[in-house]
Amino acid sequence: MADAPDTPRDWRNTVFLPKTDFPMKAGLAQKEPAILDRWKRIGLYERLREQRQGRERWILHDGPPYANGDIHMGHAMNKVLKDVIVRSRSLMGYDAPYVPGWDCHGLPIEWKVEEAYRAKKLDKDQVPVAQFRAECRAYADNWVQIQKEQFQRLGVMGDWDNPYLTMRYEAEAVIAGELLKFAESGQLYRGAKPVMWSPVEKTALAEAEVEYEDVVSTQIDVGFEVIDCPEYPGLAGTLAVIWTTTPWTIPVNQALAYGSAIDYLQFEHEGRRYLVAEPLMPAFTKRTGIPMGTIVALIKGPVLEGATARHPMHHLGGFFATPRPFLEGDFVTTDAGTGLVHMAPDHGEDDFLLCKANGIEPVFAVDAAGFYRADWAWLGGQGSVINKKFVASEGPICADLRAAGALLGASDDFQHSYPHSWRSKAKVIFRATPQWFIPMDVASGAAAGDSATAGAGAADEAERGNAPTLRQLALDAIARTQWVPPRAENRIRSMVEGRPDWVISRQRAWGVPIALYVNRATGQYLNDPAVNARIVAAFRDGGADAWFTADHQSLLGKAHDLADYEPVNDILDVWFDSGSTHAFVVEARYGEGTRANLYIEGSDQHRGWFQSSLLESCGTRGRAPYDAVLTHGFALDGQGRKMSKSLGNVVDPLKVIGESGADILRLWAVSTDYFDDIRIGKEVLATASDSYRKLRNTFRYLLGALDSFAEEERVPVAEMPELERYVLHLLHALDMELKEAARGFEFNRYVRLLADFANEDLSAFFFDVRKDSLYCDAAGDVKRRAYRTVLDVLFHALVRYAAPVLVFTAEEVWQARFPDEASSVHFLEWPILPDPAAEDLSARWQAVRALRVRVTEAIEPLRREKTVRSSLEAEVTVPDLPLDAAQLAEAFIVAKVTPAQSVDVTRTDYHKCGRCWRHLPEVTVDDALCDRCASVVGEGA
Repeated sequence: MADAPDTPRDWRNTVFLPKTDFPMKAGLAQKEPAILDRWKRIGLYERLREQRQGRERWILHDGPPYANGDIHMGHAMNKVLKDVIVRSRSLMGYDAPYVPGWDCHGLPIEWKVEEAYRAKKLDKDQVPVAQFRAECRAYADNWVQIQKEQFQRLGVMGDWDNPYLTMRYEAEAVIAGELLKFAESGQLYRGAKPVMWSPVEKTALAEAEVEYEDVVSTQIDVGFEVIDCPEYPGLAGTLAVIWTTTPWTIPVNQALAYGSAIDYLQFEHEGRRYLVAEPLMPAFTKRTGIPMGTIVALIKGPVLEGATARHPMHHLGGFFATPRPFLEGDFVTTDAGTGLVHMAPDHGEDDFLLCKANGIEPVFAVDAAGFYRADWAWLGGQGSVINKKFVASEGPICADLRAAGALLGASDDFQHSYPHSWRSKAKVIFRATPQWFIPMDVASGAAAGDSATAGAGAADEAERGNAPTLRQLALDAIARTQWVPPRAENRIRSMVEGRPDWVISRQRAWGVPIALYVNRATGQYLNDPAVNARIVAAFRDGGADAWFTADHQSLLGKAHDLADYEPVNDILDVWFDSGSTHAFVVEARYGEGTRANLYIEGSDQHRGWFQSSLLESCGTRGRAPYDAVLTHGFALDGQGRKMSKSLGNVVDPLKVIGESGADILRLWAVSTDYFDDIRIGKEVLATASDSYRKLRNTFRYLLGALDSFAEEERVPVAEMPELERYVLHLLHALDMELKEAARGFEFNRYVRLLADFANEDLSAFFFDVRKDSLYCDAAGDVKRRAYRTVLDVLFHALVRYAAPVLVFTAEEVWQARFPDEASSVHFLEWPILPDPAAEDLSARWQAVRALRVRVTEAIEPLRREKTVRSSLEAEVTVPDLPLDAAQLAEAFIVAKVTPAQSVDVTRTDYHKCGRCWRHLPEVTVDDALCDRCASVVGEGA
């Protein structure tokens, strides 16, 4: 022990304090763009592909966002999750390419171009198709360039110089080729069926293009006078009452449906007789004010077979004078209404199917804009049918029904959910129009049609041969796919089980045309492989635009006369475009038959991209295009509300990045339970920032503590103290858990494990216990060298673990220790850890840590009372000693530990070493040196 000096000496320059230039303050918003620039300079993505060449390939196929507008928080969340997954697979040693893509066709882009026309008071329909398509292409390309920069600012690594675009000529050629595969296998037909139609956008819509909102509609009760009823002649003259919330369908009514299991009440009130389902009489009276009156008869549903009724507007003659038959419908219930349903086959799927089965066809009375045809006898040229005033209780429909004595009740107060176009936000209608369909329940492979081979059939044709149907193939593929989370399988299965035939045609201009020729005499499409090959070649040379400017006789060749055929000018459903991306991205880049390991998108894509890709691939390849599908939720505001401009609660990812940095946003995205909807707001981001700060400080400590670390310092595991071997055990356990989490796409668990290890096992325990050794032991002391050896192992492991998530910070950390313009942390692979000692130290050290918590809690009251200023001044007694007393004193950071019956704390009588500040028995006066410190500084023993 060295004697105490008369004046206490400052020993700070003899203490080995951590040394690093790595700043505590991140400044991510300023640093990240420079890191991005360096990655571009060194060709990070391209070099990584070179380094991983020959490794097992692992493909995440990017679902294409629309090239339309700045990115939003949903985009940011989705792209970050994809990037973390891809980078984690690269870290595991896979060749994990990422090809970003964009959906460039369809209504979202076309609608924006039309908005520009409307602002200039121009009519889009007066613009040449080629000009309009060119403007759509330019619009999409502009937003591709903008979004490309925004996605890269998120730290997303990929083939940004060669992304896929659905509007590129090669892509359009493949999309057309995929359609023609359906045609050649007989999986395509044209028919008139009710489909969801947007009168505002004048096109059919897919289910995925529709959202449901609560609305208040007009409800009416209308009486159809019974003409005759063979089973009960006494029904003649009775008003069969129907109830509807779509008054505009009454002008297109062609029949009435009844339920065979329903009991109907014929009653008389004030000289008029009515027919209503018995269980629904109270609701009918409440709506119309018409009481039950005198009961005439109770009629069983089957009695109505063969009965007919007059349309309320029968006096107009023609279509309206035709008697309306009563038809049995298994969909008729007593849940609401009157137990009788009016049938308009133009405007409902049940209506269409029941009427078709009874020889009643649609009449196409409502045009594309939602107006009745000009030649329609009732309300011709009037509309639109989605105009609230037009269908209101005081509107022209109800006025005419009231004048005819058929309107029994009308009110504008019925609340219900109704479909709207997600783009225009306007109501949609069911409207029968000639459309192109891919059948769900027709076996593929059989051909019947025009020319070289055949091709078109009715959707309701019996299944052909023993070949599976598209629905069967899709359901089988769903069962063979991994769904994450597992509950997603039930959702998509139920959708595919119940979905109708796929409507693939749209009456728009911007997209890939349905490149078919229809025989003017037979109505069947031409199915000639040679013609199809010429069409695909033309698209490859000139894109889909070639169809609208084509020499069609040249495409048809000498075998067919253009005079016999009509080119189809409808365009493909944009979901068919994106559903074909596996063909022109995955297979085109990595070989025919290759399929993606993973698709990942929001939960709405069960009815969108996941399903269209599934159906397209099953229809052309007999299997799914993916091995696994991951579904994430939506980004909500801090209160759990959907973000909207009207609520003023939109959290802009670009603003967050500009203020806090992309790594904070990335950490938020993966820290949440993203399989469900997740929240983001100031408080949520503050939590992410706090987690980030702790991880950053862990790296800062490691960098400082490893200053000037050299290989000569390294200590073999077998020669390390027990604490270091225990920490290596913890690291091995963490390593296995992180791999398991990454493989299971559980990155919220991944970052939680990483953060807990850094905060609890390292900062709060290991670093705390060993800081005395790091600061005060001799540079060559085995314990200090062992500690620094483990810190080096920790550094190499943790920086790799963090790299997929904190892409910028991990790079900053790596460059801080190993500066090299040409290197990157993202070239590294999963760490190979040194083998820990064979013995399991967990039980003993868990006991030490549990006892340490009790000791710390016992010291705290004395600290508050200022009996001790720090734990170094405390002596403690503990009931058991899992280690020897000296080791426990070091682990507890106290002066002395002795065994006793309980945990007790007293102030020590030992004096404080002037260098290490430990209170030790060999220090006789304060500020003298302990034996260890005296030896280190060379001032005696």
